[in-house]
Amino acid sequence: MTEKLPAVPASEITPHAVYLNRRALLRGGLVAAGAVATGVVYRALNGVEVVETTTRAIPDVAKPTAPGYRVPGEDVTSHAAITNYNTFYEFTTNKDGVARAAAGFKTDGWTVAVGGLVHAPRTFDLDAIRRVAAPEERVYRMRCVEAWSMVVPWVGYALRELLAQVRPMASAKYVAFETLFDPVRMPNQTSNALAWPYLEGLRLDEAMHPLTLLTTGLYGHDLPPQDGAPVRMIIPWKYGFKGIKSIVKITLVDQMPPTSWNRYGAAEYGFYANVNPDHAHPRWSQATEQRIGESGRRKTLMFNGYGPQVASLYAGMDLDVHY
Repeated sequence: MTEKLPAVPASEITPHAVYLNRRALLRGGLVAAGAVATGVVYRALNGVEVVETTTRAIPDVAKPTAPGYRVPGEDVTSHAAITNYNTFYEFTTNKDGVARAAAGFKTDGWTVAVGGLVHAPRTFDLDAIRRVAAPEERVYRMRCVEAWSMVVPWVGYALRELLAQVRPMASAKYVAFETLFDPVRMPNQTSNALAWPYLEGLRLDEAMHPLTLLTTGLYGHDLPPQDGAPVRMIIPWKYGFKGIKSIVKITLVDQMPPTSWNRYGAAEYGFYANVNPDHAHPRWSQATEQRIGESGRRKTLMFNGYGPQVASLYAGMDLDVHY
């Protein structure tokens, strides 16, 4: 049985955005603030390194105005935080260390094979993926199961645009995704942190929803390695682990596919993983969250605030059972 990883303590979640500017932290006297002192002081005094990541600027990025594509009244999380606090176990289980561990990850010659129950299976190179639809910037809330959140300006287009290229069969009910398996380039794949390669899946109607984003960038630039380069999924009403990174394979199937975290602990990580403040994780509550860059906690919103757009997908389902 795979060894269980310890839960992330609140002291390791709450202060992250503050430590990104250690000098300002010390000047401002926040060291004395009890709500943030424990983790912040440790990181400030022990010099957690912020990795600066530069990637190609994506030309002609549109800013869509359709309802649900932007987060009104909320500040976007800083580029430094988004690129220096990451969950990407293929490189390391240390959220603060992914940027350093992934530095130098190359995506030359990358392809994504799309097949299964489709009429026109195809393997896309990166240029072909980028040509399927014009890139859009979508500012989405992102909620992670460990009770922290960000607001991220992702760049991509609706996954359904890519799926239209392969013409799903009527028998297709689900979409399965697979991450690159290459322990040389992703060194933590030699560990037993998870069963590799990383797998994820969606119901076909979820995959075809216009909010479901095939993502190739953030902040107007190509994805950096630590955020899932060169192509990943973003499903903003679900917990972050559903957003599979560094995708190499997409397969349409007629049965619910296996997913990595569900295989790891089915009682903790369900297939659907919809943000639901009323369904507690066995080891912590999901009722509130820590927004990276803020000192207090927020009430968690059902479907991460995207209920008006997606609640109809789950009409009649008990979301405490189908979690």
